[in-house]
Amino acid sequence: MISATGLELRAGSRILLSDATLRVQPGDRVGLVGRNGAGKTTTLKVLAGEGQPHAGDVTRRGELGYLPQDPREGDLSVTAQDRVLSARGLDKMLRDMEKAQTAMAELVDEKERDKAINRYGKLEERFGARGGYAAESEAGRICSNLGLPGRVLTQPLSTLSGGQRRRVELARILFAASEAGPGGRSATTLLLDEPTNHLDADSISWLRDFLKNHDGGLVVISHDIDLLSAVVNKVWFLDAVRGEADVYNMDWTRYQDARAADEKRRRRERANAEKKASALMTQADKMRAKATKAVAAQNMAKRAEKLLASAEQEQAKDKVAKIRFPEPAACGKTPLTADGLSKSYGSLEIFSGVDLAVDRGSKVVVLGLNGAGKTTLLRLLGGQEDADSGGVVPGHGLRVGYFAQEHETLDHDATVWENVRAAAPDSPEQQLRNLLGTFLFQGEQLKQPAGTLSGGEKTRLALAGLVSSQANVLLLDEPTNNLDPASREQVLDALRNFAGAVVLVTHDPGAVEALEPERVILLPDGTEDHWSAEYLDLVQLA
Repeated sequence: MISATGLELRAGSRILLSDATLRVQPGDRVGLVGRNGAGKTTTLKVLAGEGQPHAGDVTRRGELGYLPQDPREGDLSVTAQDRVLSARGLDKMLRDMEKAQTAMAELVDEKERDKAINRYGKLEERFGARGGYAAESEAGRICSNLGLPGRVLTQPLSTLSGGQRRRVELARILFAASEAGPGGRSATTLLLDEPTNHLDADSISWLRDFLKNHDGGLVVISHDIDLLSAVVNKVWFLDAVRGEADVYNMDWTRYQDARAADEKRRRRERANAEKKASALMTQADKMRAKATKAVAAQNMAKRAEKLLASAEQEQAKDKVAKIRFPEPAACGKTPLTADGLSKSYGSLEIFSGVDLAVDRGSKVVVLGLNGAGKTTLLRLLGGQEDADSGGVVPGHGLRVGYFAQEHETLDHDATVWENVRAAAPDSPEQQLRNLLGTFLFQGEQLKQPAGTLSGGEKTRLALAGLVSSQANVLLLDEPTNNLDPASREQVLDALRNFAGAVVLVTHDPGAVEALEPERVILLPDGTEDHWSAEYLDLVQLA
Protein backbone atom coordinates (compact mmCIF):
# COMPACT_ATOMS: atom_id res chain seq x y z
CA MET A 1 0.00 0.00 0.00
CA ILE A 2 1.20 3.51 -0.81
CA SER A 3 -0.18 6.80 0.48
CA ALA A 4 1.02 10.26 -0.57
CA THR A 5 -0.35 13.47 0.97
CA GLY A 6 0.43 17.12 0.23
CA LEU A 7 2.66 15.94 -2.61
CA GLU A 8 4.53 18.64 -4.54
CA LEU A 9 6.89 17.71 -7.36
CA ARG A 10 9.13 20.01 -9.35
CA ALA A 11 11.48 19.84 -12.33
CA GLY A 12 13.86 22.69 -11.67
CA SER A 13 11.65 25.69 -10.91
CA ARG A 14 8.70 24.21 -12.84
CA ILE A 15 5.90 22.84 -10.63
CA LEU A 16 4.73 19.48 -11.94
CA LEU A 17 2.31 18.62 -9.17
CA SER A 18 0.96 20.61 -6.24
CA ASP A 19 -0.72 19.47 -2.99
CA ALA A 20 -1.74 16.09 -4.41
CA THR A 21 -3.21 13.19 -2.45
CA LEU A 22 -2.65 9.77 -4.03
CA ARG A 23 -3.38 6.33 -2.58
CA VAL A 24 -2.83 2.78 -3.85
CA GLN A 25 -4.65 -0.02 -2.03
CA PRO A 26 -4.55 -3.76 -2.76
CA GLY A 27 -6.74 -4.37 -5.79
CA ASP A 28 -6.23 -0.85 -7.17
CA ARG A 29 -4.94 -0.96 -10.76
CA VAL A 30 -4.11 2.64 -11.58
CA GLY A 31 -3.35 4.08 -15.00
CA LEU A 32 -1.05 7.11 -14.58
CA VAL A 33 -1.59 9.30 -17.64
CA GLY A 34 -0.87 12.78 -18.96
CA ARG A 35 1.09 14.37 -21.76
CA ASN A 36 4.89 13.96 -22.08
CA GLY A 37 6.57 16.13 -19.46
CA ALA A 38 3.55 16.26 -17.13
CA GLY A 39 5.52 14.43 -14.42
CA LYS A 40 4.37 10.80 -14.72
CA THR A 41 7.85 9.26 -14.46
CA THR A 42 8.81 11.65 -11.64
CA THR A 43 5.64 10.74 -9.73
CA LEU A 44 6.29 7.02 -10.07
CA LYS A 45 9.91 7.43 -9.00
CA VAL A 46 8.87 9.32 -5.85
CA LEU A 47 6.20 6.75 -5.00
CA ALA A 48 8.87 4.05 -5.35
CA GLY A 49 11.15 5.88 -2.93
CA GLU A 50 13.83 6.51 -5.55
CA GLY A 51 13.17 10.24 -5.68
CA GLN A 52 12.34 12.90 -3.11
CA PRO A 53 9.29 15.18 -3.33
CA HIS A 54 9.71 18.94 -3.02
CA ALA A 55 7.04 18.77 -0.31
CA GLY A 56 4.64 16.25 1.15
CA ASP A 57 4.85 12.78 2.68
CA VAL A 58 4.85 9.30 1.17
CA THR A 59 4.28 6.16 3.23
CA ARG A 60 4.71 2.62 1.95
CA ARG A 61 3.66 -0.75 3.36
CA GLY A 62 4.38 -4.15 1.89
CA GLU A 63 6.68 -5.06 -0.98
CA LEU A 64 7.30 -2.81 -3.99
CA GLY A 65 8.23 -3.84 -7.52
CA TYR A 66 9.49 -0.84 -9.51
CA LEU A 67 10.32 -0.93 -13.22
CA PRO A 68 11.89 2.39 -14.29
CA GLN A 69 12.07 3.56 -17.91
CA ASP A 70 15.86 3.70 -17.93
CA PRO A 71 17.82 0.50 -17.27
CA ARG A 72 19.38 0.17 -13.84
CA GLU A 73 23.07 -0.35 -13.45
CA GLY A 74 24.00 -3.40 -11.43
CA ASP A 75 26.11 -6.53 -11.43
CA LEU A 76 26.12 -7.53 -15.10
CA SER A 77 28.20 -10.65 -14.45
CA VAL A 78 25.26 -12.62 -13.00
CA THR A 79 23.14 -14.75 -15.30
CA ALA A 80 19.66 -13.67 -16.31
CA GLN A 81 18.19 -16.64 -14.46
CA ASP A 82 19.97 -15.76 -11.21
CA ARG A 83 18.80 -12.16 -11.52
CA VAL A 84 15.16 -13.28 -11.78
CA LEU A 85 15.45 -15.84 -8.96
CA SER A 86 17.09 -13.24 -6.72
CA ALA A 87 13.65 -11.65 -6.32
CA ARG A 88 12.86 -14.41 -3.78
CA GLY A 89 16.44 -15.07 -2.67
CA LEU A 90 16.43 -18.41 -4.51
CA ASP A 91 19.62 -17.68 -6.46
CA LYS A 92 21.79 -17.64 -3.33
CA MET A 93 20.08 -20.76 -1.96
CA LEU A 94 20.79 -22.67 -5.17
CA ARG A 95 24.46 -21.63 -5.15
CA ASP A 96 24.81 -22.64 -1.48
CA MET A 97 23.17 -26.00 -2.24
CA GLU A 98 25.58 -26.56 -5.13
CA LYS A 99 28.54 -25.83 -2.84
CA ALA A 100 27.19 -28.24 -0.22
CA GLN A 101 26.71 -30.93 -2.89
CA THR A 102 30.30 -30.49 -4.03
CA ALA A 103 31.53 -30.73 -0.44
CA MET A 104 29.48 -33.91 0.11
CA ALA A 105 31.14 -35.52 -2.90
CA GLU A 106 34.69 -34.35 -2.27
CA LEU A 107 35.17 -34.42 1.50
CA VAL A 108 37.04 -37.47 2.82
CA ASP A 109 36.69 -36.77 6.53
CA GLU A 110 33.48 -38.42 7.69
CA LYS A 111 32.59 -35.78 10.28
CA GLU A 112 33.07 -32.93 7.79
CA ARG A 113 31.02 -34.82 5.21
CA ASP A 114 28.23 -35.32 7.75
CA LYS A 115 28.27 -31.56 8.42
CA ALA A 116 27.99 -30.90 4.68
CA ILE A 117 25.07 -33.35 4.42
CA ASN A 118 23.33 -31.67 7.36
CA ARG A 119 23.93 -28.23 5.84
CA TYR A 120 22.54 -29.39 2.48
CA GLY A 121 19.43 -30.78 4.20
CA LYS A 122 18.72 -27.50 5.93
CA LEU A 123 19.29 -25.54 2.72
CA GLU A 124 16.98 -27.84 0.77
CA GLU A 125 14.32 -27.45 3.46
CA ARG A 126 14.53 -23.63 3.22
CA PHE A 127 14.53 -23.87 -0.57
CA GLY A 128 11.37 -25.97 -0.48
CA ALA A 129 9.69 -23.52 1.91
CA ARG A 130 10.17 -20.73 -0.67
CA GLY A 131 8.60 -22.80 -3.43
CA GLY A 132 11.76 -24.62 -4.42
CA TYR A 133 11.99 -26.18 -7.84
CA ALA A 134 8.36 -25.33 -8.60
CA ALA A 135 9.23 -21.64 -8.14
CA GLU A 136 12.23 -22.06 -10.41
CA SER A 137 9.94 -23.54 -13.06
CA GLU A 138 7.48 -20.67 -12.50
CA ALA A 139 10.26 -18.13 -13.09
CA GLY A 140 11.12 -19.90 -16.33
CA ARG A 141 7.50 -19.69 -17.51
CA ILE A 142 7.34 -15.96 -16.78
CA CYS A 143 10.60 -15.40 -18.65
CA SER A 144 9.42 -17.46 -21.62
CA ASN A 145 6.18 -15.45 -21.81
CA LEU A 146 8.26 -12.26 -21.90
CA GLY A 147 10.35 -13.53 -24.81
CA LEU A 148 13.31 -14.78 -22.76
CA PRO A 149 14.01 -18.40 -23.78
CA GLY A 150 16.14 -20.83 -21.78
CA ARG A 151 19.33 -20.14 -23.77
CA VAL A 152 19.12 -16.45 -22.81
CA LEU A 153 18.60 -17.21 -19.12
CA THR A 154 21.98 -18.94 -18.88
CA GLN A 155 23.83 -15.90 -20.26
CA PRO A 156 25.42 -13.14 -18.14
CA LEU A 157 23.47 -9.88 -18.24
CA SER A 158 26.48 -8.20 -19.84
CA THR A 159 25.89 -10.20 -23.04
CA LEU A 160 22.22 -9.19 -23.37
CA SER A 161 20.77 -6.27 -25.27
CA GLY A 162 19.22 -3.34 -23.43
CA GLY A 163 15.76 -4.62 -24.31
CA GLN A 164 16.54 -8.10 -23.00
CA ARG A 165 17.95 -6.72 -19.72
CA ARG A 166 14.80 -4.67 -19.23
CA ARG A 167 12.65 -7.77 -19.80
CA VAL A 168 14.76 -9.63 -17.23
CA GLU A 169 13.97 -6.86 -14.73
CA LEU A 170 10.28 -7.05 -15.58
CA ALA A 171 10.36 -10.85 -15.16
CA ARG A 172 12.09 -10.43 -11.78
CA ILE A 173 9.40 -8.02 -10.59
CA LEU A 174 6.52 -10.22 -11.79
CA PHE A 175 8.14 -13.33 -10.28
CA ALA A 176 8.29 -11.59 -6.90
CA ALA A 177 4.71 -10.37 -7.26
CA SER A 178 3.39 -13.85 -8.08
CA GLU A 179 4.44 -15.17 -4.66
CA ALA A 180 1.32 -15.43 -2.53
CA GLY A 181 1.29 -13.47 0.71
CA PRO A 182 -0.98 -13.78 3.76
CA GLY A 183 -4.49 -14.88 2.76
CA GLY A 184 -3.21 -16.07 -0.61
CA ARG A 185 -3.05 -12.54 -2.04
CA SER A 186 0.00 -10.82 -3.49
CA ALA A 187 1.56 -8.36 -1.06
CA THR A 188 3.40 -6.53 -3.83
CA THR A 189 2.53 -3.12 -5.25
CA LEU A 190 3.78 -2.88 -8.83
CA LEU A 191 5.03 0.46 -10.20
CA LEU A 192 5.63 -0.03 -13.92
CA ASP A 193 6.90 2.67 -16.29
CA GLU A 194 6.15 1.71 -19.91
CA PRO A 195 6.34 -2.06 -19.30
CA THR A 196 5.44 -2.96 -22.91
CA ASN A 197 8.62 -1.38 -24.34
CA HIS A 198 10.70 -4.10 -26.06
CA LEU A 199 7.89 -6.67 -25.89
CA ASP A 200 6.42 -8.43 -28.90
CA ALA A 201 2.66 -8.78 -29.48
CA ASP A 202 2.36 -12.18 -27.73
CA SER A 203 4.28 -10.97 -24.68
CA ILE A 204 2.14 -7.83 -24.43
CA SER A 205 -1.02 -9.95 -24.55
CA TRP A 206 0.33 -12.21 -21.78
CA LEU A 207 1.36 -9.19 -19.67
CA ARG A 208 -2.14 -7.70 -19.97
CA ASP A 209 -3.63 -10.89 -18.54
CA PHE A 210 -1.05 -11.05 -15.73
CA LEU A 211 -1.70 -7.46 -14.64
CA LYS A 212 -5.47 -7.83 -14.94
CA ASN A 213 -5.31 -10.73 -12.48
CA HIS A 214 -2.78 -9.14 -10.10
CA ASP A 215 -4.55 -8.70 -6.74
CA GLY A 216 -1.93 -6.45 -5.16
CA GLY A 217 -1.62 -2.77 -6.02
CA LEU A 218 -0.57 -1.48 -9.44
CA VAL A 219 0.36 1.88 -10.95
CA VAL A 220 1.24 1.72 -14.65
CA ILE A 221 2.42 4.34 -17.12
CA SER A 222 1.72 3.23 -20.67
CA HIS A 223 0.82 4.56 -24.09
CA ASP A 224 -0.69 1.16 -24.92
CA ILE A 225 -4.42 1.92 -24.93
CA ASP A 226 -5.34 -1.77 -25.19
CA LEU A 227 -3.43 -2.48 -21.98
CA LEU A 228 -5.03 0.44 -20.13
CA SER A 229 -8.49 -0.59 -21.34
CA ALA A 230 -8.03 -4.18 -20.23
CA VAL A 231 -6.28 -3.60 -16.89
CA VAL A 232 -6.98 -0.36 -15.01
CA ASN A 233 -9.87 0.27 -12.63
CA LYS A 234 -8.68 3.74 -11.58
CA VAL A 235 -6.99 6.61 -13.46
CA TRP A 236 -4.74 9.43 -12.27
CA PHE A 237 -4.58 12.22 -14.84
CA LEU A 238 -1.67 14.64 -14.38
CA ASP A 239 -2.80 17.98 -15.76
CA ALA A 240 0.33 19.77 -16.96
CA VAL A 241 -1.56 23.09 -17.30
CA ARG A 242 -2.94 23.18 -13.73
CA GLY A 243 -0.16 21.18 -12.05
CA GLU A 244 -2.75 18.94 -10.41
CA ALA A 245 -3.67 15.24 -10.31
CA ASP A 246 -7.29 14.41 -11.13
CA VAL A 247 -8.33 11.05 -9.64
CA TYR A 248 -10.99 8.99 -11.43
CA ASN A 249 -12.23 5.89 -9.59
CA MET A 250 -13.41 4.11 -12.72
CA ASP A 251 -12.20 2.00 -15.61
CA TRP A 252 -10.56 3.39 -18.75
CA THR A 253 -13.69 3.60 -20.93
CA ARG A 254 -15.71 5.52 -18.34
CA TYR A 255 -12.68 7.70 -17.55
CA GLN A 256 -12.47 8.88 -21.16
CA ASP A 257 -16.11 9.99 -21.05
CA ALA A 258 -15.67 11.65 -17.65
CA ARG A 259 -12.48 13.41 -18.75
CA ALA A 260 -14.16 14.81 -21.85
CA ALA A 261 -17.09 16.04 -19.71
CA ASP A 262 -14.69 17.71 -17.24
CA GLU A 263 -12.86 19.53 -20.00
CA LYS A 264 -16.15 20.68 -21.52
CA ARG A 265 -17.28 21.93 -18.09
CA ARG A 266 -14.05 23.88 -17.56
CA ARG A 267 -14.35 25.53 -20.95
CA ARG A 268 -17.95 26.50 -20.18
CA GLU A 269 -17.07 27.86 -16.73
CA ARG A 270 -14.19 29.85 -18.15
CA ALA A 271 -16.39 31.31 -20.91
CA ASN A 272 -19.08 32.31 -18.39
CA ALA A 273 -16.50 33.87 -16.08
CA GLU A 274 -14.98 35.84 -18.93
CA LYS A 275 -18.44 37.04 -20.00
CA LYS A 276 -19.33 38.24 -16.49
CA ALA A 277 -15.89 39.79 -15.98
CA SER A 278 -16.21 41.65 -19.28
CA ALA A 279 -19.58 43.06 -18.23
CA LEU A 280 -18.18 44.19 -14.87
CA MET A 281 -15.15 45.82 -16.50
CA THR A 282 -17.41 47.66 -18.98
CA GLN A 283 -19.54 48.97 -16.12
CA ALA A 284 -16.43 49.91 -14.12
CA ASP A 285 -15.06 51.91 -17.07
CA LYS A 286 -18.34 53.88 -17.27
CA MET A 287 -18.30 54.59 -13.55
CA ARG A 288 -14.68 55.82 -13.54
CA ALA A 289 -15.78 58.90 -15.48
CA LYS A 290 -17.53 60.17 -12.33
CA ALA A 291 -15.27 61.09 -9.42
CA THR A 292 -17.96 60.14 -6.91
CA LYS A 293 -17.97 56.56 -8.24
CA ALA A 294 -14.21 56.03 -8.70
CA VAL A 295 -13.89 53.83 -5.59
CA ALA A 296 -16.91 51.75 -6.63
CA ALA A 297 -15.44 51.36 -10.11
CA GLN A 298 -12.13 50.20 -8.65
CA ASN A 299 -13.90 47.63 -6.45
CA MET A 300 -15.90 46.40 -9.43
CA ALA A 301 -12.71 45.93 -11.46
CA LYS A 302 -11.19 43.92 -8.60
CA ARG A 303 -14.28 41.68 -8.53
CA ALA A 304 -13.87 41.06 -12.24
CA GLU A 305 -10.23 40.05 -11.74
CA LYS A 306 -11.16 37.73 -8.88
CA LEU A 307 -13.89 36.19 -10.98
CA LEU A 308 -11.41 35.34 -13.69
CA ALA A 309 -8.89 34.04 -11.19
CA SER A 310 -11.43 31.84 -9.41
CA ALA A 311 -12.57 30.12 -12.58
CA GLU A 312 -10.47 27.13 -13.52
CA GLN A 313 -8.19 27.77 -16.45
CA GLU A 314 -9.43 26.23 -19.66
CA GLN A 315 -7.48 23.13 -20.52
CA ALA A 316 -4.84 24.31 -22.96
CA LYS A 317 -4.43 22.25 -26.07
CA ASP A 318 -1.43 20.00 -25.61
CA LYS A 319 1.41 21.43 -27.60
CA VAL A 320 3.06 19.00 -29.99
CA ALA A 321 6.69 19.10 -31.04
CA LYS A 322 6.98 20.18 -34.67
CA ILE A 323 9.57 17.62 -35.70
CA ARG A 324 11.06 18.13 -39.14
CA PHE A 325 14.36 16.73 -40.37
CA PRO A 326 16.09 19.39 -42.48
CA GLU A 327 17.61 18.80 -45.90
CA PRO A 328 20.52 16.42 -45.25
CA ALA A 329 24.11 17.34 -45.96
CA ALA A 330 25.35 16.44 -49.45
CA CYS A 331 26.99 13.02 -49.76
CA GLY A 332 28.12 10.43 -52.30
CA LYS A 333 25.99 7.73 -53.92
CA THR A 334 26.71 5.22 -51.13
CA PRO A 335 27.54 7.09 -47.92
CA LEU A 336 27.77 4.01 -45.67
CA THR A 337 28.97 0.46 -46.34
CA ALA A 338 29.43 -2.49 -43.99
CA ASP A 339 31.46 -5.53 -45.04
CA GLY A 340 31.47 -8.87 -43.22
CA LEU A 341 30.48 -7.53 -39.78
CA SER A 342 30.75 -10.04 -36.94
CA LYS A 343 30.15 -9.53 -33.23
CA SER A 344 30.33 -11.81 -30.21
CA TYR A 345 30.14 -11.26 -26.46
CA GLY A 346 32.38 -13.84 -24.86
CA SER A 347 31.45 -17.22 -26.30
CA LEU A 348 28.07 -15.95 -27.50
CA GLU A 349 28.03 -15.10 -31.21
CA ILE A 350 25.49 -12.38 -32.00
CA PHE A 351 25.88 -12.40 -35.79
CA SER A 352 28.59 -12.90 -38.38
CA GLY A 353 29.29 -11.94 -41.99
CA VAL A 354 26.69 -9.16 -42.26
CA ASP A 355 27.03 -6.98 -45.38
CA LEU A 356 25.12 -3.76 -45.93
CA ALA A 357 25.29 -0.87 -48.40
CA VAL A 358 23.25 2.21 -47.49
CA ASP A 359 22.65 4.29 -50.62
CA ARG A 360 21.84 7.98 -50.57
CA GLY A 361 18.21 8.45 -49.50
CA SER A 362 17.55 4.70 -49.12
CA LYS A 363 15.26 3.29 -46.43
CA VAL A 364 16.15 0.02 -44.67
CA VAL A 365 14.38 -1.77 -41.81
CA VAL A 366 16.25 -4.33 -39.66
CA LEU A 367 14.21 -7.29 -38.36
CA GLY A 368 15.08 -10.16 -36.06
CA LEU A 369 13.95 -11.77 -32.82
CA ASN A 370 14.90 -10.05 -29.58
CA GLY A 371 18.60 -10.69 -28.99
CA ALA A 372 19.35 -11.23 -32.69
CA GLY A 373 21.66 -8.19 -32.68
CA LYS A 374 19.56 -5.36 -34.13
CA THR A 375 20.76 -2.75 -31.62
CA THR A 376 24.31 -4.10 -31.87
CA LEU A 377 24.28 -3.67 -35.66
CA LEU A 378 23.21 -0.04 -35.34
CA ARG A 379 25.90 0.60 -32.73
CA LEU A 380 28.55 -0.83 -35.07
CA LEU A 381 27.28 1.26 -37.99
CA GLY A 382 27.23 4.36 -35.81
CA GLY A 383 30.74 3.84 -34.44
CA GLN A 384 29.51 3.24 -30.88
CA GLU A 385 31.20 -0.19 -30.80
CA ASP A 386 33.89 -1.98 -32.80
CA ALA A 387 33.19 -5.15 -34.78
CA ASP A 388 35.14 -8.32 -34.00
CA SER A 389 35.75 -8.74 -37.72
CA GLY A 390 34.73 -6.91 -40.86
CA GLY A 391 34.40 -3.17 -40.98
CA VAL A 392 32.30 -0.09 -41.61
CA VAL A 393 33.45 2.09 -44.51
CA PRO A 394 32.28 5.73 -44.59
CA GLY A 395 31.50 7.12 -48.04
CA HIS A 396 32.00 10.64 -49.34
CA GLY A 397 30.34 13.27 -47.12
CA LEU A 398 28.91 10.78 -44.61
CA ARG A 399 27.23 12.43 -41.64
CA VAL A 400 25.65 9.88 -39.26
CA GLY A 401 22.89 10.59 -36.76
CA TYR A 402 22.40 7.80 -34.21
CA PHE A 403 19.29 7.55 -32.01
CA ALA A 404 19.78 5.10 -29.13
CA GLN A 405 16.74 3.41 -27.61
CA GLU A 406 18.09 3.89 -24.07
CA HIS A 407 19.13 7.52 -24.77
CA GLU A 408 22.77 6.75 -23.98
CA THR A 409 23.90 9.32 -26.57
CA LEU A 410 22.61 12.04 -24.23
CA ASP A 411 24.84 13.43 -21.49
CA HIS A 412 22.47 13.00 -18.56
CA ASP A 413 24.50 15.32 -16.33
CA ALA A 414 24.48 18.13 -18.91
CA THR A 415 21.55 20.48 -19.44
CA VAL A 416 19.09 20.40 -22.33
CA TRP A 417 20.92 23.35 -23.90
CA GLU A 418 24.38 21.82 -23.44
CA ASN A 419 23.30 18.57 -25.12
CA VAL A 420 22.03 20.29 -28.26
CA ARG A 421 24.96 22.72 -28.30
CA ALA A 422 27.33 19.72 -28.26
CA ALA A 423 25.43 18.11 -31.16
CA ALA A 424 25.83 21.25 -33.33
CA PRO A 425 28.74 23.32 -31.97
CA ASP A 426 28.98 25.48 -35.11
CA SER A 427 25.30 26.41 -35.36
CA PRO A 428 24.19 29.96 -34.42
CA GLU A 429 22.84 30.15 -30.87
CA GLN A 430 19.47 31.66 -31.82
CA GLN A 431 18.95 28.99 -34.46
CA LEU A 432 19.42 26.27 -31.83
CA ARG A 433 17.11 28.05 -29.39
CA ASN A 434 14.45 28.28 -32.07
CA LEU A 435 14.94 24.59 -32.84
CA LEU A 436 14.54 23.63 -29.18
CA GLY A 437 11.36 25.69 -29.04
CA THR A 438 9.82 23.59 -31.82
CA PHE A 439 10.65 20.52 -29.71
CA LEU A 440 8.88 22.17 -26.73
CA PHE A 441 12.03 23.09 -24.78
CA GLN A 442 12.20 26.71 -23.74
CA GLY A 443 12.80 29.07 -20.83
CA GLU A 444 14.02 27.50 -17.59
CA GLN A 445 13.75 23.99 -19.03
CA LEU A 446 16.87 24.67 -21.13
CA LYS A 447 18.80 24.63 -17.85
CA GLN A 448 17.30 21.30 -16.73
CA PRO A 449 19.70 18.31 -16.59
CA ALA A 450 18.82 15.76 -19.28
CA GLY A 451 18.82 12.97 -16.71
CA THR A 452 15.78 14.50 -14.98
CA LEU A 453 13.64 14.52 -18.14
CA SER A 454 10.84 12.03 -18.76
CA GLY A 455 11.35 9.26 -21.31
CA GLY A 456 9.31 11.13 -23.91
CA GLU A 457 11.23 14.35 -23.27
CA LYS A 458 14.55 12.52 -23.65
CA THR A 459 13.33 11.15 -26.97
CA ARG A 460 12.45 14.67 -28.13
CA LEU A 461 15.84 16.00 -26.98
CA ALA A 462 17.74 13.23 -28.76
CA LEU A 463 15.74 13.89 -31.93
CA ALA A 464 16.47 17.62 -31.64
CA GLY A 465 20.17 16.75 -31.60
CA LEU A 466 19.74 14.70 -34.78
CA VAL A 467 17.90 17.55 -36.49
CA SER A 468 20.62 20.04 -35.57
CA SER A 469 23.35 17.79 -37.03
CA GLN A 470 21.96 17.72 -40.60
CA ALA A 471 22.78 14.01 -40.78
CA ASN A 472 22.39 12.26 -44.14
CA VAL A 473 22.18 8.75 -42.65
CA LEU A 474 19.91 8.24 -39.64
CA LEU A 475 20.33 5.11 -37.50
CA LEU A 476 17.12 4.92 -35.46
CA ASP A 477 16.66 2.39 -32.65
CA GLU A 478 13.02 2.35 -31.42
CA PRO A 479 12.44 6.09 -31.97
CA THR A 480 8.73 5.97 -31.04
CA ASN A 481 9.18 4.42 -27.56
CA ASN A 482 7.88 6.58 -24.66
CA LEU A 483 6.06 9.04 -26.93
CA ASP A 484 2.45 10.11 -26.45
CA PRO A 485 0.22 9.56 -29.52
CA ALA A 486 0.50 13.15 -30.79
CA SER A 487 4.32 13.22 -30.54
CA ARG A 488 4.54 9.77 -32.13
CA GLU A 489 2.58 11.01 -35.15
CA GLN A 490 5.01 13.93 -35.50
CA VAL A 491 7.99 11.53 -35.52
CA LEU A 492 6.31 9.31 -38.11
CA ASP A 493 5.50 12.32 -40.29
CA ALA A 494 9.13 13.45 -40.07
CA LEU A 495 10.24 9.97 -41.20
CA ARG A 496 7.89 10.08 -44.18
CA ASN A 497 9.36 13.36 -45.39
CA PHE A 498 13.07 12.86 -44.63
CA ALA A 499 15.16 13.02 -47.80
CA GLY A 500 18.21 11.25 -46.35
CA ALA A 501 18.87 7.55 -45.69
CA VAL A 502 17.39 5.71 -42.72
CA VAL A 503 18.25 2.38 -41.09
CA LEU A 504 15.41 1.60 -38.66
CA VAL A 505 14.97 -0.87 -35.79
CA THR A 506 11.46 -0.90 -34.31
CA HIS A 507 8.60 -2.97 -32.92
CA ASP A 508 6.16 -0.31 -34.15
CA PRO A 509 4.43 -1.32 -37.43
CA GLY A 510 3.30 2.29 -37.90
CA ALA A 511 6.92 3.45 -37.96
CA VAL A 512 7.76 0.91 -40.68
CA GLU A 513 4.75 1.94 -42.75
CA ALA A 514 5.74 5.60 -42.42
CA LEU A 515 9.31 4.81 -43.52
CA GLU A 516 8.15 2.93 -46.65
CA PRO A 517 11.38 0.87 -46.74
CA GLU A 518 12.84 -0.51 -49.93
CA ARG A 519 14.90 -3.21 -48.22
CA VAL A 520 14.91 -5.41 -45.14
CA ILE A 521 17.87 -6.97 -43.29
CA LEU A 522 17.04 -10.16 -41.37
CA LEU A 523 19.27 -10.91 -38.38
CA PRO A 524 21.17 -12.86 -37.18
CA ASP A 525 21.82 -14.33 -40.66
CA GLY A 526 22.23 -10.92 -42.31
CA THR A 527 19.92 -11.91 -45.18
CA GLU A 528 18.93 -8.95 -47.37
CA ASP A 529 15.65 -8.81 -49.26
CA HIS A 530 13.35 -6.34 -51.00
CA TRP A 531 10.68 -5.08 -48.63
CA SER A 532 7.16 -6.41 -49.03
CA ALA A 533 4.03 -6.07 -46.91
CA GLU A 534 4.43 -9.73 -45.91
CA TYR A 535 7.27 -8.69 -43.61
CA LEU A 536 5.01 -6.31 -41.66
CA ASP A 537 3.64 -9.21 -39.60
CA LEU A 538 7.19 -9.86 -38.35
CA VAL A 539 7.70 -6.36 -36.95
CA GLN A 540 5.88 -6.87 -33.65
CA LEU A 541 7.30 -10.39 -33.34
CA ALA A 542 10.85 -9.09 -33.75
